Amino acid sequence: MEVLTLNGQPLSLAEIEAASLDRCRVEVSQPAWERGAASRALIERIVAEGQTVYGVNTGFGKLADVRISNDNLAQLQTNLVRSHAGGVGNPMSEAEARAMLLLRANVLAKGFSGTRPEVLDLLIGMLNAGVHPVIPEKGSVGASGDLAPLAHLALVVIGEGEAFYKGERMAGGEALRRAGLKPVQLAAKEGLALLNGTQAMAAVGGLAAARARRLVQLADLAGAMSLDALLGTPVAFDPRIHRARPHAGQVASAAHLVALMKGSEIRESHREHCSRVQDAYCLRCMPQVHGAVRGVLAHVAGVVETEAGSATDNPLVFPELAENGTDCGSVLSGGNFHGAPLSYAFDYAAIAVTDLAGITERRIDRLLNPDINEGLPAFLSPDPGLSSGFMIAQIVAAALINECQVLSHPSSTSSIPTDGGKEDHVSMGMTGALKLRQIVEHVERVVGIELMCAAQAIEFRRPLQSSPNLEGALAVVRSVVPRLEQDRVLSGDIEAIAAAVRAGKFNSWCDEA
Repeated sequence: MEVLTLNGQPLSLAEIEAASLDRCRVEVSQPAWERGAASRALIERIVAEGQTVYGVNTGFGKLADVRISNDNLAQLQTNLVRSHAGGVGNPMSEAEARAMLLLRANVLAKGFSGTRPEVLDLLIGMLNAGVHPVIPEKGSVGASGDLAPLAHLALVVIGEGEAFYKGERMAGGEALRRAGLKPVQLAAKEGLALLNGTQAMAAVGGLAAARARRLVQLADLAGAMSLDALLGTPVAFDPRIHRARPHAGQVASAAHLVALMKGSEIRESHREHCSRVQDAYCLRCMPQVHGAVRGVLAHVAGVVETEAGSATDNPLVFPELAENGTDCGSVLSGGNFHGAPLSYAFDYAAIAVTDLAGITERRIDRLLNPDINEGLPAFLSPDPGLSSGFMIAQIVAAALINECQVLSHPSSTSSIPTDGGKEDHVSMGMTGALKLRQIVEHVERVVGIELMCAAQAIEFRRPLQSSPNLEGALAVVRSVVPRLEQDRVLSGDIEAIAAAVRAGKFNSWCDEA
């Protein structure tokens, strides 16, 4: 994708990644500029007529009953940004910061925020020039949206805070100057329009969900390698079985597994004389489990896509015209900033991806455990006893999964009232997004461990070859980590194979049939 044009539309995970990771150019459609101008005209009229409207000429949250004079409206918005920039912890990645800029710009492009064109123009300019605000990842409760993270983004918009530019961390104003951009002086409503919303949780959780969707594809690949190495059968993936229980993810996963194993000499070598009736669940039930994870992640992707094309600030500006052409627009206060839809979705994804790791670890154990690994050497060691082989790799996987199990406890059920009780029910969606990101990172390591062990196991079946797809994946493993001939430090191997998973080096071998 060379150019992504924003019109306030829903954005797919692929489009979010295109702007965030691939840095495609971002533009705004002409209708979006026109809608924005109309909503801004209504805000200007309200200010000129002296009407009292929340967020335009009042305080915020518990202070909403305090009227602010017209002379102080610009200062009110600047104060809001500064006072809410209280985030702590590590900065979000540049990709996550870019996703936040993209999603916030798309909110303004819907035309319900009442901002001037120069605010949206600067967000787009920052994206295209690579000015990435330094945004601490902790401090949001997910209502009134992601206030603290978005405030740190808005600081750079007004020439304050910090930003990364060309790999260097510097003052926000300096980053804008080097990029040939100018900060804006916020006017009525504009600070609030930048701060209210769910763009931090949507950015972090959306990018994590995209990684998870690729990961479940790769789990099919790793599982097929393990099944072949363990002399298992793909009979349980027969499409007739899955048409009898036609969950879309299950059907897709079964077909994928069949395609991955097509042409395996290892499979053919034991087809006629295998005495085993059924494989263990971690092998036989891959379509049911992996497929269910696919279904969860498809649902989560849909939630993120809808949220990306939603107006999530407050109040919303509706510049409607009466039948006679006169302006009868409305500015309405509501709660679209509440992160519940995303919060529930990310908790759901966390549970599913954690369970994906669980079934993966059971396959790792079957490859290593001499009591059940179909005649393979204990722990896949060329010299069991003198060498421990991959013993520690399974232990590391167990440790990572235990942490995932703790992290998969839902954050969405743990509301803590804030803002003097005005915000008395919050989503904790940012916590859910951060947990999901960490879980996905751990599971990338666990699936990498299975790939590493399965590759070693297949090599013990030589001279027989596995299928073309699985031999291709094995070659990728060997391009990253060498065969284990004698004991060595495995931590570097595990991180290297996880980095290869993250970088998509296996993707061409696990494409859908």
